[in-house]
Amino acid sequence: METITSDVKYMRRCLELARKAKGKTGINPLVGCVIVHKDRIIGEGYHESFGGPHAEVNAISSVKNQNLLSESTLYVNLEPCSHYGKTPPCSLLIRKMKIPCVVIGVIDPNPKVSGNGVAGLEEAGINVITGVLEKESIELNRKFFTNILKKRPYIILKWAESKDGFIDKIRDQNSPIEPTWITNTTARKLVHKWRGEEDAIFTGVNTVLMDDPALNLRDWSGNQPVRISIDRHNRISPNAKIKNGKQETIIFSYQKTSSDTFNQEMPGEFSISDMLDFLYKKQIASVIVEGGAKIINSFIRDGLWDEARVFKGKSVFGNGIISPVITFPPNERIPYCNSLLLITYNRINWQKNI
Repeated sequence: METITSDVKYMRRCLELARKAKGKTGINPLVGCVIVHKDRIIGEGYHESFGGPHAEVNAISSVKNQNLLSESTLYVNLEPCSHYGKTPPCSLLIRKMKIPCVVIGVIDPNPKVSGNGVAGLEEAGINVITGVLEKESIELNRKFFTNILKKRPYIILKWAESKDGFIDKIRDQNSPIEPTWITNTTARKLVHKWRGEEDAIFTGVNTVLMDDPALNLRDWSGNQPVRISIDRHNRISPNAKIKNGKQETIIFSYQKTSSDTFNQEMPGEFSISDMLDFLYKKQIASVIVEGGAKIINSFIRDGLWDEARVFKGKSVFGNGIISPVITFPPNERIPYCNSLLLITYNRINWQKNI
């Protein structure tokens, strides 16, 4: 039987707290903090929203008897910050409150912080322990690590495919066949939940022309994602749902027209990488790609994906548009309603520390 140490137990609580802010912190990481005095939690907090107080600040503020801080251990899943941003450095607050021991899940990859938070604490005579549940701490903040180290958004590919490996039936724009639902309403609610956890949703122009999707949250509450598509030759109708003005929309094209406020003109034969660079500079931290086979295969071909979520249904199409293919075996196989949900991480992108 696995022996769970106190450090592991309290770090797991940090991760649990951090997850509460999923989809709410923007480009900032998910961070939870626990303060322990004589093996008893006396304070907890997490980074609740972008621009708000950090986890350490909230945890320290929650301690009723502040005199106990000088005899306590602070647990946090990411290295305390050491620079002035939207808030003062957490490492300075920890020093000010004379907390004698700090246990950290993983070192912050941000060059402004990386190792400096630990160094500042140690210079003040604080005992610092690092690497507790390091793998789990990296996985929780894989989007943040991708943003910092790869300088692009974290990319999630999502599609549903039939039992015999087709993403869709053959359809024609002039005499379209209605989309064939491979999953059910329960699975679609899960997809809308996912949309609310990411900054943006990306689909190809063919999907917009064929299905006129709204690309919003309807079956779940949460933040409406930025809608993104490609329309190199300005073929999308002004009346398309994606242009209804109800949420931020970016449509990449060769030329921006004076009448279309959604189009983002891009130079030359712009690529997936060029678009991701633009989104990264707009501080879009994560994108869920729900396009057809063509756009998804473009991300796979260029190696610009981090995670794939695939619903494998029970229906048989016989023929149609062949589903994208991920060469790695799934990390998780989850029975879900009438489907099998396959979750795969890009093994090439996900070495230790990415």
